[in-house]
This record gives sequence, structure tokens and C-alpha cells, in this order.
Amino acid sequence: MNEWRTAWRLARREIDLKFRGLRLLLACLFLGVGALAAIGSLTQAIERELAARGALILGGDVEFALSQRPADAPERTAMASLGTVSETTSMQATAVGGSAADPLIVPIELKAVDAAYPLYGSLDVRPDPKNSALPGVGREKGSRIVWIAPALAERLALQPGGVFKIGSASFTIGGIIANEPDRLGEGFTLGPVAIVTSDGLGRTGLIQPGSMYTSKYRVKLAAGRTPQAAADRFKARFPTGGWEAKTRDRAAPGAARFVERMGQFLMLVALSALVIAGIGVGNGVSSYLASRRGSIAALKVLGATSGTIARIYILQIGAVALVGILAGLLVGVIAVPGIVALAGQVLPVAPRFAIEWGPLALAASYGLLIALGFTAPPLVAAGTIPAAGLLRGVFDERRAPLARTLPWMAGAGVAVVALALLTAEQPGLTASFLAAVAAVLLLLAGVGWLVRKGAAALPRARRPLLRLAIAALHRPGARTGALVVALGLGLTLFVLLAAIRTSIDANIARTVPQRAPALFALDVPRDREAEFRRTILAVAPKADIATVPALRGTITGYGATRVADLKTLPEGAWALRGERGLTYAETLPEGSELTAGRWWPKNYAGPPLVSLDERLGTALGLKLGDPISYSLLGVERSARIASFRRISWDTLGFNYVMVFSPNAISDAPHNLAATIDLPRGGESGVMRALLKPFPSVSMIEVREVLGQLRDIVSQMAAAITAATSVAVFAGIAVLIGAIAAAREARTYDSVILRTLGATRAQVLASQAIEYAFLSAALAVLALLLGLGGAWYVVVELFEFEWLPDYGTVAATLAIGVASVMTLGLLGAWPILSVRPARALRQL
Repeated sequence: MNEWRTAWRLARREIDLKFRGLRLLLACLFLGVGALAAIGSLTQAIERELAARGALILGGDVEFALSQRPADAPERTAMASLGTVSETTSMQATAVGGSAADPLIVPIELKAVDAAYPLYGSLDVRPDPKNSALPGVGREKGSRIVWIAPALAERLALQPGGVFKIGSASFTIGGIIANEPDRLGEGFTLGPVAIVTSDGLGRTGLIQPGSMYTSKYRVKLAAGRTPQAAADRFKARFPTGGWEAKTRDRAAPGAARFVERMGQFLMLVALSALVIAGIGVGNGVSSYLASRRGSIAALKVLGATSGTIARIYILQIGAVALVGILAGLLVGVIAVPGIVALAGQVLPVAPRFAIEWGPLALAASYGLLIALGFTAPPLVAAGTIPAAGLLRGVFDERRAPLARTLPWMAGAGVAVVALALLTAEQPGLTASFLAAVAAVLLLLAGVGWLVRKGAAALPRARRPLLRLAIAALHRPGARTGALVVALGLGLTLFVLLAAIRTSIDANIARTVPQRAPALFALDVPRDREAEFRRTILAVAPKADIATVPALRGTITGYGATRVADLKTLPEGAWALRGERGLTYAETLPEGSELTAGRWWPKNYAGPPLVSLDERLGTALGLKLGDPISYSLLGVERSARIASFRRISWDTLGFNYVMVFSPNAISDAPHNLAATIDLPRGGESGVMRALLKPFPSVSMIEVREVLGQLRDIVSQMAAAITAATSVAVFAGIAVLIGAIAAAREARTYDSVILRTLGATRAQVLASQAIEYAFLSAALAVLALLLGLGGAWYVVVELFEFEWLPDYGTVAATLAIGVASVMTLGLLGAWPILSVRPARALRQL
């Protein structure tokens, strides 16, 4: 303890509050830890909020849902035995306002609720909150009232008391919805919400055999019942009913999955940034210790041991690292409410402010381990240099003994990897991501060794400046390896960021809008298809109309496996989650390509067959001839796999995971769905033409849906860009550290050259040639690495199409090259101001 007290006394005398010489260490740890703390805190805060508000978000402790039919008497009795039940029905519909001559037509999400709604929370409306008390109005009066979202009031230009039509019924606006307690649990909607009573839904005439609607039954459980047990018991009692069950613990599974996956990806990016920043930490500490050469030599001459010197600088560096980590943690805490305020409606919930100690502890642990691993070599080396060598002003070529540094570096690395894997939602993804980062660093280190050896093997150039630049790459004490890693990382990250952003932007701006229809139509009566087409073509002769049978069903088994028996779904088997769209066709649908098997002939009358999406078949391990069982309108059926298809999912047309032979499901009550492709601006005319002859047909404006999707994807792209930018800043910090670490040797070279008659311009030009040579050598490698990493993120992680703007990527790479060269020359500028006489006395 006495030795540590003495070391702290000496360490405290050298260090100051401006952190001279250790600012790079401070900045690197601040960047990495701050990013980790902010991302981890936000992710956990959202997950905590989703869990705390589970019953409110879901609308009950348990929810049972199915399509195209209500619960039958035994099912209702079974739900009532669990507790209080509230029934809601939702479907796409069309609100019609304005005048008969000039109607305003707005696609909406129609939601019908009973007197028990809501079981949790309250439906708040304005201006009269009493109007939200649904049981408080008479049955007849209540069936004529509608409560609407603000967006619908704005589009219809109506306020409370106004009247508009839904289907064949007129409704009076009872209030504008200020808070719908179960909105998040309802999921994504294709229009603003309108809420009516169950009797009001009956008045619309929209529910007909084959109509596309969803029935939901929320249950407020009686005391002593657990949600998951109640859900499992109900589904076990009605295994073929096609029921999808949710509990308050996973009230918004889609939102929860998105938060988990996005949070995991951003955490990996931030961790990678911290690892990259660790290289900057090592370079910064090396530079600092080089500047303390005189102090170290004096201490050694006065009898200080290597252990004493190591303790002094461990305390100094540890104190600064602690400040950087604490500052990063503080920013991580403060950033959460800031992100919530800026993100607005993009986040699934707005979490309340709270300090998330788990993510903060994890970020601090990563920061300490990275600091420990990357500062060990320069610290050990500082203590092993002889005093005579220090006093002569030369750090000789010996490095820190590997036996003394390897345990620290390896221990820290193993601890980082173990911590990342133990806290990961997807350990496989985390392991592959970290392995890729390690491979890139090792590759760049190998390239640095090759550059140094290659420069040494080159013949001596005749031009002095070129000869000096090449010699600087391989002379004793050259930091070529560190510079190659720093430059390579910086340029790779520039390319990575540009390729990710331009590819996502291209997916938003080009792929979807160019290939999307103008309108969707649901619940088109199949016996009036010809009339439906004639009505559209009368007002839009150039319209392209495609119709398909539309049903909903649930996969209940595949091969010899029952879905109900699975504890976890296979990776990629998203189609097993709840209901899916079902259809049948005599010919191969447009946008699909057979990859295995054959299509059934026209007028096929054999055993029921199905064509399956090839990716789903791969995920489930299925082959041709295997059986698929499914529930349709409460009845379980089965079909055998006749073929696998590759589906073009980016067309926004009709893409079904399962397409059946007509004899498999055509006997079930159903209607048609239609896509209508029109010249721009023709949507309103078609919607008006269909209004009177087809009041039960629900129209969806694709442009509005695309706008919502565009906003969501744009925000996701912004989050990816922001997280990747942290890695870019870390890469720049690495470059600054590498430049700072080489300052002593470059100062020596500059002074000698200027003493021999070289001008400042010549010294600067020599360094510019050196950086230009390195940048040119690394540009192609950075382009390959950056594009490869961006492809993985865009295609594999987020399943977008690979559409980078190569011109922008190339321009970004050029800007990166110019930036790193500028940083290198700016780092050289202070060296040129050193006076040779003074420097020679100190060297």
C-alpha cells in the first residue's frame, strides 16, 4: 500500500485537469462507452416500458384472435370461464364525407367494441370525455356514434357532431380520440382509426360471408390465473380453431422483436466502435508515455523500479480512463430522453426516464476491459526501457515482453467476447460480428507488415522527396503498421456508411414506388368481379387490375411436427406466427418463380396441393410431398407440397407464402382482393366510381402506406447511420492516435532534415507523398471491406435489396482519402514549428 500511495503522489503531480497528452484516451473511451450506454439504456427502457404496460397495450391479460369468423358458443363459454371478456372486431373500411356531388373518401381502420371495452385504461376523447364511456349511452344511440382519430377528422374536415358514412350507415362523430389504450397492441394500420359499437358495425353491412375481418377477445383474468397457462389451456382445448394467443408479457411481439434486433445490432456496432477506439487508446498512451520520457528516465536514475513506474502511469491512465468512462455513462443516461424527444412517433412507446443500471454497468465493463487490454503493451514497455536509452532520447526497438503483456491482452479480449456472448439475444450473430471485426483488424495489420516489407524491398528512388517518403515507411521506429490499421479502418468505415445509407435510401426512393400499384381493394364480391372491373375501366381505361381469392388461415402442422408442440420457432419460420394470407390459383402467380416441383394442371381434381415459399420450406426442413396442415375458418385441413417458389416480395403486389390448388380451399366462404395500377392522380376517380355499387369494398391508397413505410425505414436508416458514425469517429480517433504516437520519430526526422537544409515545404511534401502512397494502397482494400460489410448489414440483417449508389460511395471514399491526408498533414504541422537547436538539445 505504501508503494501505491507513493505512486499516486507522483502521478497526481504530473497530471492536470486539462488532461494534456491523454485527451485521445479520454475521447476514445467517451465515444465508445457513451454509445454503448445510450443504446443499451434506450433498448432496456423500451423493453421495460413494454413489459410494464403489457396489459394496457394488449387490452387484457390474454388476447385470443382469429380471422373471418367470430367465436362459437363453446369457445365463448371457455373464455368467460377465465375472467371478464371484451370483444372487438377490426377490418379495413372506407369513410365517406363531404357532399354527394363531391365526396371525400378516406380508407380507415374500423374497430367495433363492446360495452366491456376497455378492460384496462380508458378511451379518452375530446372535447367531451363522457362520450368515451361506451356503456353510458343507450344501445340505439350508441350504434350511431363514432369516435375518430385526429388524422381522420382532419382529412374529412369534420369535428364532433359532424356526420359521415361507413358502408351503408351514417354515423355522428362523438369525439376525437386523444388516447386509445390498446393502440400499440393493434399493430400497424392502413389508415386512421374509427371506433364504433358492435351494433354500429352491424349497421354498416360490411360483415358478410367471406369478408376479411379480425375478431379479438381480450380477457381480464380472474385472481389466481396466470396468462400463459390460460392461453395454453384454451388453445389446447380448441387446437383446430385457428386461434392466435397473446399474453400481457408479450403484448406487442412485433415491436418487441424489432427493439431487440435493432438494439442488438446497434450494440454490436457500438461495441465494434469501442474496440476500434481501443487501438486509438493504445496509440494515445504510447504517445503520452513517449512525451514523459524525461520523467521516466529521471525516476529510473533515482532508483525507481519498473514496477514503480508502471504503478505511476497505471494510476494516471486509470484516472483519466475513469473520467472518460463516467462521462460516457453520463451522456448515455442523458441521451435517452433526448432520443425519445427527437424520435417522436417512431419508437413503439415513449419510456419514462429512469437510470438503467444494467446497460450502464455493461458499458462501463466494456470500457474498462478495452482500456486494460490496449494500454498494457505501452505501459509495460515504458517500464522496461533502460534509463540510458531514455536519456539518449531514443526508444530502442525492443518491445514489451510478450510474456508480460499477453496475459493482460488475452484476458481482456476473452472477457469482452464472453461478456458480449452472455448478454446477447443472438449469440451466433454476435460471435460472427465480432469475428468479422477481428478478421478485419488482423487483415489490416497483415497489410501493414506487407507494406513495410515491400517498401524496404523497393529500389532507391532518384527523387529525394520520394526516397524520403518510401524510407519513412520501413525505417527503424516507423509506425507503418499502426498507420495502415488507422487509415484502413477510417476508409473502410467511410465506405461502409455510404453504402448502407445509399442502399437503404434507394430501397425507399426507387424500388418500392416504381413497382407498387396505386390502390388495394378488399372484400370484392367474387360473383361481381366482372362488374367491378367494368366500373373501374369506365373511369380509368388504362387501369391494370389483378384479383386473387383472399382468405386467412393458420399453419397448425408440417411434416410430422405440430406447431403447438414447438417451444421455440425455427429461425426464419415467421409464417408460423399467427394467421397468414391464403389463396388458390390455377396458374403460377405473377412475381413467383418455381425452384422445385411442378404446378398443378388446370381443372385439377386430385388430392389437395400447396406451393410453398422456398425460404420457409428451407427453414422448416420440408421437401416435396410433405404434408402441411392448416386451420381455415375453425376447420383443420391438410395438403401436400407440390412445389417451392421464389417470391419477389418487393412488388407490393399479392405475394402469398402458400398458394393452394383450387380444390383445396375454394369451397370456403371468401371474397377477392384486388390491386389497381393507375396513372398518377386517378385514385380519387376510381374510389368515387366504386362508392355506390360496391359500398362494402374497402380501398387502401398505396401512396399513403408507402409514406408510412418510408418514414419508418428512413428513421431506421438514420439510427444505423448515427450508430455507424460513432465507429467513423472512433476510426478518426485511431488515426489521430497513430499520428500522435509517431510524433517523436517524425520530430527527430524533421529536425535532422531541416538542419541539413531541407525546407518546411519539402518536409511536408515528403509526408504528403507517404500518406498518399498508403491511402492509394488501402483504397481498394477499404472499398472491398466496406462494401462487403454493408452488403451483410443491408441484405442479411435487414433483408433489403442491395442497391448502393457506387458513385456516392466512390466520392465518399475520395473524401475519406482527402480527410485522412489532411489529418496527417495537420498532425505534421506542429512538428515543423519545432526549432532545430532546441530540439537537438532535448533529443
